[in-house]
Amino acid sequence: MNRTEITDVLQTVPLFKELTSNELEEMVNIAQYRQFKKGTHVFMQEDPLENVYFIYKGKIKIYKNDINGKEQIVTVQKDGDMFPHVGFFRKGNYPAYALALEDTMAVVISISHFESVLLQHPQVCIKLFRVMGEKIVDLQNRLEAQILNNTYEQIIKLMMRLCNTDGKQMPDGRIMITTQFTNKDLANMIGTTRETVSRTLTKLKKKDIVKVDAKGNIIVHLEGLEDELFV
Repeated sequence: MNRTEITDVLQTVPLFKELTSNELEEMVNIAQYRQFKKGTHVFMQEDPLENVYFIYKGKIKIYKNDINGKEQIVTVQKDGDMFPHVGFFRKGNYPAYALALEDTMAVVISISHFESVLLQHPQVCIKLFRVMGEKIVDLQNRLEAQILNNTYEQIIKLMMRLCNTDGKQMPDGRIMITTQFTNKDLANMIGTTRETVSRTLTKLKKKDIVKVDAKGNIIVHLEGLEDELFV
């Protein structure tokens, strides 16, 4: 990928959309293009924390393993997203794994170089803080759901969150979750079991709130989910 193409990629990243051409050029000077095949790791947990990644096209699963080896999905990053967010606030090692769920194209910038550019351009820092603020609010909401909601309600709130982050509006008004998650994936997002998720989805299917198409995509009636929280 040449400099012009890297510039085009960076212009799709929300963090850089308002930069002037000269400011964007500084980012291009320190950026590299990388491709990651589906099923390969971008980095491993405990690898030295060196780079920040900006996804042009693709999906990356961020996950951790607990002391028993059980997977806990933190998030799925997609087009325009950056990861890891912790890179600007800590030193040391990556706190999680990053796995390509599909063939992914990304721009990579070393954290040391990126921090130097941030110091020169406060407006990029402000936008970065906004992104971080959104992540903190999301984490707070997820923690609150675990504390205040039973497992059935947690699964419903998870589905609602995925409608917001990965949803595509269908002609009939329903929302299709564009990332294909298995029941095990959904369970690993909130720390429950695959069997519990399966039972919950079966219940929601009987109520015509959730259905799965021939390709395995989950399709949701969002208002129906919301109503379930107040039954």
